[in-house]
Amino acid sequence: MEKEDSAPPSTPVTTKIARVYQTCLDRTVPHLIPRWVAFSALYLLYFVRVYILKGWYIVTYALAIYHLNLFIAFLSPKVDPSAYSDDSDDEGPELPTKSGEEFRPFIRRLPEFKFWHSAVKAILIATFCTFFELFNVPVFWPILVMYFIILFCVTMKRQIKHMIKYRYLPFTTGKTKYKGKEDTGKVFSS
Repeated sequence: MEKEDSAPPSTPVTTKIARVYQTCLDRTVPHLIPRWVAFSALYLLYFVRVYILKGWYIVTYALAIYHLNLFIAFLSPKVDPSAYSDDSDDEGPELPTKSGEEFRPFIRRLPEFKFWHSAVKAILIATFCTFFELFNVPVFWPILVMYFIILFCVTMKRQIKHMIKYRYLPFTTGKTKYKGKEDTGKVFSS
């Protein structure tokens, strides 16, 4: 008995579509701000659609929960420091605080581009769901908003405590630039 390959057979058409899609994605990588502006515009259009239609609150709630999970993965380190902590040591491993210690850069569990790409796909799927009455489940939406706010606060409190305990900051301002001595214009000769 032969093993079946789990990947569907690729046809020239699907291969070409996948290649064009990947090329478009690759072109957006260096354009950080326009990508997030486009994301914000999509989100705004989605909320305007939901507001005008006055429905699909469950879909919106699911979208918000999914985006919260993406955001937590974006804030979390790729290698969780709590996995290396000893039972006897409450503090666990920390980032270097002295110049002689090893430098370990912060590596995200979910890189920024994948975060953006997944978030945009989720908005497009949620927008697609608003075209079908099947997903318009009647619900009292203020309860969902309250649930989401509570979930957001509890989750972020836990994430911030984790960041403080293991001393990492997921946001950096870039490479450190060092200043040299000021140029006085005088030439020293020996």
